[in-house]
Amino acid sequence: MIRIHRLASALALVFAALAAPAAHAGLFDDDEARRAILDIRQRIDTNNQKQTEANARLADQVDQLRRSILDLNNQLEQMRAENAKLRGTDEQLARDLAELQRKQKDIQSGVDDRMRRFEPQKISLDGKEFNVEPDEKRQYEEAMEALRKSDFQAAANSLGALRKRWPSSGYAESALFWLGNAQYGLRQYKEAIGSFRTLVTSTPDSAKAPEAMLAIANCQAELKDTKAARKTIDDLLKTYPKSEAAQAGRERLASLK
Repeated sequence: MIRIHRLASALALVFAALAAPAAHAGLFDDDEARRAILDIRQRIDTNNQKQTEANARLADQVDQLRRSILDLNNQLEQMRAENAKLRGTDEQLARDLAELQRKQKDIQSGVDDRMRRFEPQKISLDGKEFNVEPDEKRQYEEAMEALRKSDFQAAANSLGALRKRWPSSGYAESALFWLGNAQYGLRQYKEAIGSFRTLVTSTPDSAKAPEAMLAIANCQAELKDTKAARKTIDDLLKTYPKSEAAQAGRERLASLK
């Protein structure tokens, strides 16, 4: 019995001896695992911290980039506004330049017009060409307009003034002829005879000389000087036999008694 008890005790000791290393090994494994877990957690925490810092840096960079883009957009808007202002300025300058050129053209045109008022002008009248001054031309045309309106006094005044101011005018022959007609219209027959006779005497080769002689005869007839009228027509037929005035003179001669 005692021997059995001893044997049981011995076996218990053996089992205890055998169990002791296993328990020690299990205890060691738990410590290693714990340290490994702690190490992993620390690494995870470190990585999380780094990731957080990286995200913060990235967010800051994104914010800086956003501000840079916003600044760039503002600069672009300012540039657009400045360009629009410059375009507006250019357009205004173009309008101002066009207006200046138009005014300059108007001024030049006005100067040219004023210069033309003083420059001689070439005139063709009764188959002759000659130069006249602007005022000379204007006065002659005013006299002709007055004749067309049967304003004989105004015509006579203008033609008389023209002959006095421009005695060598290219209008001289025509002015004498129409002055005589204006005087005839005013029934100033003696004055008309003087004007027509001056024309015939000064320019016998004038195209108006035959008509002037016929007009003298008509004035003489109005003055009841039939003899003088017939004499004038005879001179007309001898001097300008082929003229239209000569043909009219023949018909007029038949009516004079």
